[in-house]
Parts: sequence; C-alpha cells; structure tokens
Amino acid sequence: MKANIRSFTDADTSLLGLFENTLKQNWDCPAYSDYGTDNNYTFGDVAKNVARLHAIFKKIGIQPGDKIALCDKNSSHWAISFISVITYGAVVVPILSDFHTDQIQNIYKHSESRLMICNLKTAKSTGIKDVMDIEDLTLINSDMNYLLSEFKNMKADDVKFFREDPDGLALISYTSGSTGRSKGVMLPYRSIWSNIIFADEKLGLPRNCRTMAILPMAHMYGFAFDFMYEFCIGAHVHYLTKAPSPAIVIKAFNDIKPAIVIAVPLIIEKIVTGKVFPVLRTKKMRAMVKIPGLRTIIFNKIRQQLIDAFGGDFYEVIIGGAAFSKEVEDFLRKIKFPYTVGYGMTECGPIIGYEDWHSFAKGSCGKAAPRMKVRIDSTDPERKAGEILTKGTNVMLGYYKNPEETLEAIDADGWLHTGDLGTIDKDGNIFIRGRKKTMLLGANGQNIYPEEIEDTILSNTIFEECVVVQRGEKLVALVYISDDNLKKHFMTRQNLMDSLEAYKKKVNIALPKFANITNFEVQEEEFEKTPKRSIRRYIYK
Repeated sequence: MKANIRSFTDADTSLLGLFENTLKQNWDCPAYSDYGTDNNYTFGDVAKNVARLHAIFKKIGIQPGDKIALCDKNSSHWAISFISVITYGAVVVPILSDFHTDQIQNIYKHSESRLMICNLKTAKSTGIKDVMDIEDLTLINSDMNYLLSEFKNMKADDVKFFREDPDGLALISYTSGSTGRSKGVMLPYRSIWSNIIFADEKLGLPRNCRTMAILPMAHMYGFAFDFMYEFCIGAHVHYLTKAPSPAIVIKAFNDIKPAIVIAVPLIIEKIVTGKVFPVLRTKKMRAMVKIPGLRTIIFNKIRQQLIDAFGGDFYEVIIGGAAFSKEVEDFLRKIKFPYTVGYGMTECGPIIGYEDWHSFAKGSCGKAAPRMKVRIDSTDPERKAGEILTKGTNVMLGYYKNPEETLEAIDADGWLHTGDLGTIDKDGNIFIRGRKKTMLLGANGQNIYPEEIEDTILSNTIFEECVVVQRGEKLVALVYISDDNLKKHFMTRQNLMDSLEAYKKKVNIALPKFANITNFEVQEEEFEKTPKRSIRRYIYK
C-alpha cells in the first residue's frame, strides 16, 4: 500500500535546505550502494565526502557560479559528486557517459566548465586536463587534495549549506552533444525543488525505503525520480552500474525489492511482448481465457508474476519518456497492473503531467502536475489536437548562450512550447496525439536526435538525403543516392550495396553506442518534400 504522504515541512522551501535536512536526519542510515559491489555509503559518509570536495574546490579556486561537468555512468560517486557541486554553489553540467568523445569535448567547452569529474578513460580520450577522478574523488595530476580522514570527526550538526535564490542557475542539461545543435537547458533551483516536492506529494514513499536507479542520472527523468527525490526523503538508493540487460535488471529487482519502479516503455513492453503474449496466444490459452471465471484466475496469476518480476514490493510503475504501446497498455489495464504514464521534458526538469495509477486515464499521460499549468493551442482542445503549452515553477530559465532558441521556446506570456501535439479532456487528462519534434528515445532513456546521426551519414558525399527512423530498439538509416551521384563516385548500384556495411561501421564509430544504426535502406526515389524543400519525415517509418 501507498505510505502516508510524508510531506516536507513549511521550512523546506529551499532545495539546499532539503539536502541539509536529509543529511542531518538520516546520518547513520544507508544512502547509496553500487549494486553488486562493496561500495556502500551512509548519509553521514555522503556529508563527509561533500565537505572534503568543498575543501578541494575552494583550494583550486572554484567560485560559486562556476561550471563543473560530471560525466560517468550511474554510481554512488556520481551522486556524491552532484551533491558536492550544487551545495558548493557551482553549476552542474551532467553529460551522458555514452556520448562520443567529440560531443563530451563540445559540451565541456560550450558550458565553459572549469573542471570535469569523470573516469580516467574519459579524461584520456577527451584530453581535458582539469579532471577529478570519479573512482576515488581526487584531482588528477595534482597534490591539492584533502584526505577523507580529516573529516572523520564531522557530526550531523556540522552540516550547513547556503540558501539559494530559487531562480538561480543550478544545472545545465544538454539535450545534444554537437556544437551545431547544442542546447543547454538552464534549470534553476526552483525546478529541481518543485520536482522533488511533486514526487513527495504524489508518492509519499516512506523514509529509508529501498529504491533502484536504472535510468541514466544525466537524463532528467532518472535524475529527478531515481536520485533527487529518494535522497531527500532518506531512501536507500541502489545504483545499477552495469548495462541494464533484462537478466541483470530482473535479478536486481528481486534482490533489492524497490518501493517504486521508474521505467521507460521499452522495459515494460519487452517483458509483456516477449514473455506474456506468446503464452497467451497459444491455442490452449486462447480457449481458457474465453471462460469468464478462468480468465480472472489467469489474469490474476499473470499480474502477480509481473509484480514479482519487478521485486514484488513497489507501489506503482511510472512509465515515461516515450509513447507507450497501446496493445501493451490495454493488456495491463485488463489485468489491473499498477502502472501510470507521466509526461515531461528536460526543459521542465522534467515533470509536466502525472496521475496516480488508481485514477489514471488509459491512453493519457496524466494531468498537470502541481505548480504547473497545461493548455492546448487549439480552438477545440478536447477534440482538435494542438501544441501542448505549459507554464509554472518547473520551467527552465532558457537555453545557455542561445537567446534565439529561448525566445522561440518560451513566449512573452511565459508559456513553454513543448513541440508536442495533444488534446485535453474536461477532467484535465492530457493525451499526446503526435510529436512535432523528431527526438527518439533509446532503450535506457537516452535522447536520440536523428538529425545528428543524419549529419554524420551525410558527411560522406555518396549519400544525398537521409532520414533515420526507429523500429523497436533499432535505428535504420533510409538513404537516397541518385545515379548521377553514383557516377561521380565511380560506383554502380552493386558496388554501393557491397559497401554499405563498411559505411555503417564508419558511421557508428563516430556515434555513441545508443545511437548506432543497424542498417541502411536505399530508397529508389527522392524523399517527399514540403514546398520549402524540407523532407516530410513523418511519412517514413
């Protein structure tokens, strides 16, 4: 059952106040563990490491407002590093560790970061000199470090953080890694604070509960609801430091038994379509589910098996980040599985819409979250889809060093234009009907921007036009090459087909693994275009 809502006190109106209070109140309780390792930290351990890093930052001349990049896979040290940077008053620049070396360098330079916290392999490949090794949280090539033993006598009452300006810049999250498309979302303290408070208002998980972080912490969905909220309520977060294969994930769920499950649709869809549907579609099972009493028994058993697969002790599964399969959702509703679908975007840190699974409307993505407003730019919002607009505490300050994009995203009245198309019913349920944006979602929640992949492909002049599409977990590059262009490259159609595998390998070397393409498909004709000669992307699947 859902716990009584714990609710933060009226005094907890500061994000750093939440951090200070949770460290003090949960000093001897477990805070972070790296699943499958001996790395375990209490809240007191976290506080001592934070104090040590603050001393190092001060010693090397880091000032409040300076940017510090953070690039690595999920881990306890990632979490400790983040808390250290933000409570020092510096601005955190989280970077997905799967980004290509050039992308990491671009973000580091564009953000004007003074320091990067990462592993030695990343430091070496990027050539960045001012680096702190995330493995032991010490500066590389420097003797300006403090030993943790110097803070061994630190007590809970010694924890004291400044109180921030809610509109001050706390974090820059890059939605892209290339310089040509870099959009650094500037999130203020109030946005992070509001997302944490929202989670407490709606979920009310008990203090010291166990949770598991699967989604990338450098991605706002995983950051807010696998990390920030749990830290502030005194939960024990277990970090899955290995690639989340189905076997590893299921074992971890059963070992940890998390109180909440935060997932992208693909995780749920894989289990249902791969394990459940094949059984239900056998001739014998189809006949059995037609018998009303027997159908109920079968559905109840499947429901319990699914619940057990996720540890068996969670309140609900929150699904977000991409469109959810209608077939899978219909089935989950039939068996009364405790799921809900939320709506958000990096620019809102991330939450926009949510509803508890008991009252969630099938096919929707919830209602406007607390401190947020949602409206549809349509003459008939219930029936005619229009762009989804949102406004409220969660909304970003703008895009870093990009006033033009900021003005395009946030209008004069403060409404953020999401780029998504939707409707909203009389009860306030939001239904996404389409996406103006082209962003795709990787299996583990990574943002994939097809234009970046296409740019890489088109750098080889043999290709004239390209559209990258997503089919399940696979990315496929649809390409067009004219006969004239083949002649220019002294190639035939057969030569081209023989060379595509080599082209694919070359392209994938320049891309992060989650953005690798699996195949080229050569189109016989040019792509259909608008009068402005833009490719009509939406007609290609």
